Amino acid sequence: MKPSKSQPTVSMPFVSTRHALSRRRFLVGGGIALSLPFLESMSPVFARGAEAGVSTPRRMFAVCNNLGLLPDEFFPKTTGRDYTPSPYLQELRDHRDQFTVFSGVSHPDVDGGHPADNCFLTAAPHPGSGGFRNTISLDQYIAERIGHLTRFPSLNLGVNVDRGSRSLSWTGSGVLIPCEEKASDVFRKLFLQGSPEEAESQVRKLELGQSILDSVAGQATALKRTVGGADRDRLDQYFTSVRELEQRMKMSREWERKPKPTVSASVPLDPESPRDYMEKVQLMYDLARLAFETDSTRSIALLLDSVNSPVIELGETKLSEAYHNLSHHGRSEAKLSQLREIDTWHMRLISGLMTQLKGIKEQGDTLLDRTMILYGSNLGNANTHVTTNLPILFAGGGFKHGQHLAFDRERNYPLPNLFVSMLQRMGIESDKFASSTGTMRGLEVG
Repeated sequence: MKPSKSQPTVSMPFVSTRHALSRRRFLVGGGIALSLPFLESMSPVFARGAEAGVSTPRRMFAVCNNLGLLPDEFFPKTTGRDYTPSPYLQELRDHRDQFTVFSGVSHPDVDGGHPADNCFLTAAPHPGSGGFRNTISLDQYIAERIGHLTRFPSLNLGVNVDRGSRSLSWTGSGVLIPCEEKASDVFRKLFLQGSPEEAESQVRKLELGQSILDSVAGQATALKRTVGGADRDRLDQYFTSVRELEQRMKMSREWERKPKPTVSASVPLDPESPRDYMEKVQLMYDLARLAFETDSTRSIALLLDSVNSPVIELGETKLSEAYHNLSHHGRSEAKLSQLREIDTWHMRLISGLMTQLKGIKEQGDTLLDRTMILYGSNLGNANTHVTTNLPILFAGGGFKHGQHLAFDRERNYPLPNLFVSMLQRMGIESDKFASSTGTMRGLEVG
């Protein structure tokens, strides 16, 4: 099935003290330690406050295809600004000056093959090891800092995702945030206004969350007088988190009573089968564009779970096996030919998204100028499950593009350096993210 042609026009174990604590007090302290992730979930992803006076909104759209791309078809043979486009990059020739292709980059110590997709935006090491615990993802790091500027701090989308085991989005405490996979549900959340009664019901839930926060903070204040210096520092950090969360919840109540943006598009029809993979991808790209165009959010992550996809429909091309099986091609030309067709579709959809973003103006810039698109994979070669030399395409965002930045393909350059550059471009003061060593060398702001 071909992608839809219709295009919407607009939218803490912290208690370690010098004196033993009673079991009862420990449980009270433990309750405080464990409460914060629960309370964060009370602050709904679809309601945050806004701040005026932001003259240049910037946005991030991160896409991970967890089966990657055929390396020989993606990476250019030459480097620099005069590089010769590879077969796949030829599909993006109309946007050559709007993107940069990277080779020789990866996340240090992120290994384990397929489980590495959970670390594409976190760079947490050794995801396949026992006892692995993830860290905060780039999209949620952004959401924590500027998410209050829009109705939705972030959107976490997915196509054919193995729910409960895979996601690009992870909280600061390393908890998976499930992907939203139904385009119609995402559209309704973004643009369809609930009744006044539903809005007031949501406000009451937010106020309940506020009262629980007040109660937990009171318990923590009492506990603070009995613990040592290190634990007092941890509690101070906790208080800071509570205060920030209280402020976000206050803003959430304000958003509940404000109308959502109006778009001329109608609720999309959800594809019926996982086989309609490319149609699903197209719909998620359309939703991302609408969400950015209406400034509904500035941080979106999209996981394309190709590993969990069946034999997909691909226009007139008849595929013989499921996507995952094809990726283990063993140099079979029959399988490679089908993978080239799949990868080419991916490149065309990205090209189409860039075309649409270039056609939307915002304060004298195009929406592509204001939107960083990160497209890549956790696998450098799905056939062998290697997690080095990742295929990374980076477009838009007001950078000086039009180049192939090539690094050592044996001793890779840290991809998290790109994340630091992205954070700084979004106006977030940061000189470190995960295993970064600085900003991305060779990438300059336009």
